[in-house]
Amino acid sequence: MKVLKEFSRYFVGGLFIFSGLIKVNDPVGTAIKLEEYFEVFAYEFAPFFEYFIPASLFLSVFLSVLEVALGLALLLGFKVKETAWALLIMIVFFTFLTFYSAYFNKVTDCGCFGDAIKLTPWESFAKDIILCFFIALIFINRNSYTALFDVKKGSIAVYGASGFLVITAIIAIRNLPFIDFRSYAIGNDLPALMEPSAELVYEYVMEKEGTEFRFKDYPTDNSYNFKEMVITNPEVQPKITDLAVWKDDIEYTSELFKGNKLLIIIQSIEKTDPNKTEEIKTLGLELKNAATWVLTSSSQDDYQQFSKQAQWQFPFFFTDATVLKTIIRSSPGIVLLKNGVVVGKWHYNATPSVSEIQHLL
Repeated sequence: MKVLKEFSRYFVGGLFIFSGLIKVNDPVGTAIKLEEYFEVFAYEFAPFFEYFIPASLFLSVFLSVLEVALGLALLLGFKVKETAWALLIMIVFFTFLTFYSAYFNKVTDCGCFGDAIKLTPWESFAKDIILCFFIALIFINRNSYTALFDVKKGSIAVYGASGFLVITAIIAIRNLPFIDFRSYAIGNDLPALMEPSAELVYEYVMEKEGTEFRFKDYPTDNSYNFKEMVITNPEVQPKITDLAVWKDDIEYTSELFKGNKLLIIIQSIEKTDPNKTEEIKTLGLELKNAATWVLTSSSQDDYQQFSKQAQWQFPFFFTDATVLKTIIRSSPGIVLLKNGVVVGKWHYNATPSVSEIQHLL
């Protein structure tokens, strides 16, 4: 029992630290996921959840740092009683959340480990059930854990780390994630990621007299009833499946990957300040060896009003809002493509110079 008790401490503590650090790396991405949950809850449970949406970014930073702080406190044995209560409350809440998402298929990715490790809703729920077991052990034994340091040193470690992580999260918000785990990371060939990495293999799921059978080839026996066709090697499926660029009912996705493109990403006109776009406009006008495109998910009328205010005359196209948020965590944001390969990404707070762009092409 003692071994299991100590294992629970280090397992839960380490997992919470890892999970929190992944989210601190990309607080904007975590905020997007929280917005998704709040929108679902506002529709399914109570409209007041809509009031949490504007606070998503603050809650993202707070919860991410809290995860790390609780994990560190548990490992150090700092205020274990309070830590155990906090862990228990959090895991009960998140277990309900993941079960609800899995059972009703409301949010297909919990964002537990950001974009670093993707879990299906049921995998997320299973993970939380396992954590419930170990956190319950910690809670039962909360009075028997010994601290590795005295209270003063423990306070310095936990609160100092929390303060450092808050600063780190703010830097990530004002720039871009330190590590980009998404399919649109620098160096990735987007057209290649839109294709399977190998030939897809399918199985036919059939039913006969209440028993399920699987066949590599469609059976010729008509006594079998077709249920579904499943992919047996899902790991080779395209990593990008929803990237599309269009305008006036004409698709321009293939044109996006031809030659050099400087993409100005505007996820939402409402959340984009025209006063912060002057450097980007200058860059687009002065750059000669790359075509400047604007990608937005806003309506044509909203964008034209925005471009008039910002005095932009770049060609603009439309893309799904979720895709734009996945491409870059900045609005406006800048992405440089060379024949479909991502060679650069910048937050509007770090707009590159023309020479910097030319150096990459």
